[in-house]
Amino acid sequence: MNGVAAWNSAQTQPAEDVLLACCGSKAWARTLSVRRPYASLAALLVDAEAVWFELPEEEWLAAFACHPRIGELKAGEGATAQFVDWSGREQSSAQATLEAVAAALVAGNRAYEARFGFRYVVFASGRTAPELLAILEERLGHDRETELQEAARQQWKITRLRMTRYFEV
Repeated sequence: MNGVAAWNSAQTQPAEDVLLACCGSKAWARTLSVRRPYASLAALLVDAEAVWFELPEEEWLAAFACHPRIGELKAGEGATAQFVDWSGREQSSAQATLEAVAAALVAGNRAYEARFGFRYVVFASGRTAPELLAILEERLGHDRETELQEAARQQWKITRLRMTRYFEV
């Protein structure tokens, strides 16, 4: 069902499932599915971003919860099989050097979740484990609202990459 035209003509649930592989917010996926058809990928991405940033915090948190913790491959609650596959690929650079910083990432993830109450979400594609750890450590200095907004921006970058990857194939 790749391509916007094919997605536009899909049944509701399969169309939502495609989007849930890109972002774990059910409300986001449902909204975009209902708003079909889209004339192009560009139009879909513009609306997808607008919908994402209009969602309430609980939808952002649901999307964040789908991610495996950086340095782990185990998916979060509600993640689809495609979501898990893409997360693994996106973290592949980090996995290559993970042993050297594994303990620090585990501790950092715990500290982050204790401080903010949600998963550390970062655009990991092409980044190494030490880079991801440095970003995590820097973001631990944020207040919760600043960090929630940053995590939402990172989630959008991940979502955009996944949508582009899916629809341009």
